[in-house]
Amino acid sequence: MTDNTAIRPYRIEVSQADLDDLQERLRRTRWTPEIPGANWSRGVPVDYLKRLAGHWARDFDWRAAEADLNRWPQFTTEIQGQTVHFKHIRSERRDAKALLLLHDNPGATIGLLDVLEPLSRDFHLVVPAMPGFGFSSPLTTTGWTVKRTAAAFAELMERLGYDRYGSHGGGGGANLSVELGRQVPDRLIGLHVNAYVAFPGDDLEGLTETEQARMATIQRFMQDGFGFNVIMSTRPQTIAYGLHDSPVGQLAWVVEKFKEWTDPKSELPEDAFSLDRVLTDVSVQWFTGTSGSIAQSYYDVAHDPGAWGPKERVTVPTACVVTPGDVTVRRFAERDTTVTRWTEFDKGGAYVALEQPDMLVADVREFFAGL
Repeated sequence: MTDNTAIRPYRIEVSQADLDDLQERLRRTRWTPEIPGANWSRGVPVDYLKRLAGHWARDFDWRAAEADLNRWPQFTTEIQGQTVHFKHIRSERRDAKALLLLHDNPGATIGLLDVLEPLSRDFHLVVPAMPGFGFSSPLTTTGWTVKRTAAAFAELMERLGYDRYGSHGGGGGANLSVELGRQVPDRLIGLHVNAYVAFPGDDLEGLTETEQARMATIQRFMQDGFGFNVIMSTRPQTIAYGLHDSPVGQLAWVVEKFKEWTDPKSELPEDAFSLDRVLTDVSVQWFTGTSGSIAQSYYDVAHDPGAWGPKERVTVPTACVVTPGDVTVRRFAERDTTVTRWTEFDKGGAYVALEQPDMLVADVREFFAGL
């Protein structure tokens, strides 16, 4: 009888046939025309995307990226009928705390690669891919809400023998960390989050000038930057065909978000971090065939009735990192969590683990050292 709770070693090995297929598809791209004078406000400019796709086809070395990913011990296990892929990196420190690292989208676990080595000096790291993302394989069932995913990761930590641990997450990973704080508060040492979206309440009086600017950013995002979420939350299967069949279509879909959510001072994603990190993320989605599955996860989250009602305030000590262009307003974060540390970086964006890994690592270390 198969033990569904077994933890199995895993190694990434993309076949040469899959690499050749990608190269052929990139060469045969049917480029859409562009309205003269169009810029990023209408989507990814065709000249930029052609350059990026050319770099992917000619210069990007997947085998080097694959070797980099395989540096770290990685495993799979089955939780609630879904394969979950994760890195498990044990620190050499005898007194190391366990730390769960939770990713955002796009970026996935690729967005955390640059903090693994320095954090592993002080923490035992567990870095799972969300169900349906990357090497966690395409979703096989519906209903993967934030609540269900957080419960799956709590079960993963229990299987690994960690009764007490901390959690760090950015964006969607921040929301998962906070949900873990609701579900298993006695197991959580502390929560460290960045790009945490605390939905505004009715109390808007007395906001500082900076907080008013963050509220304006939320409004602009909902009016002009929320389209990706709307289509995936309502018709994920429809958008899945294009993402799954066209590498350039998938590339455009992903790089637009990297462009919009990095440090406002960065004109292009490659001004903020390595372009190869972007292409590694896109390549993992392509080779695992999970772009459509990721879209399905947005539908599940959006159609979760429990996601929109009042929630219990998290009592676990919480550290918030806020970067330029961020939308986190302190009073709303304190409404949701027990904020004991508030750090405002003068640079970086939603992908701070990629953009400013040294700053993030230092803040994580200082926060958990005091708990």
